[in-house]
Amino acid sequence: MFLSSVTERGAVPALVKTLAYNQARLAMIAENVANIHTPGYRAKQLDAKAFQRALRGALDARGGDANEPFVVKVGREVQTDRNGHLRITPKERPVENVLFHDGTNMSLEREMADLAETGMTHELATALLRGRFELLHKAIRGTVG
Repeated sequence: MFLSSVTERGAVPALVKTLAYNQARLAMIAENVANIHTPGYRAKQLDAKAFQRALRGALDARGGDANEPFVVKVGREVQTDRNGHLRITPKERPVENVLFHDGTNMSLEREMADLAETGMTHELATALLRGRFELLHKAIRGTVG
């Protein structure tokens, strides 16, 4: 009970949701790249900016009350289930002027840019979460510095 009240405060829930979102986004990018030569395949997408706005909104709505549920919702793409887990459903990327001769809308350059962006966000969230847990670990052990 005490430990969950410590870990469910501040930025920790947002960082955990960010890691879950990034994991789903990386899986989606991998699926897109794996199907680059599949005729008729339409790339999927997740709107990272919409997720970030929803995350900010969830932080604002919750305030500092750890008893309030931390609910992130981005349309049909991202939902928080009753257990607090994210359910992420990528949508089909709209066609941007060009469909290739095999009917796909894949751009490897875009996928690599999304991969780099997601990787950097994931690394930052991991480092911040690691720092939070290291502070908690020091507090439990009773060490400082």
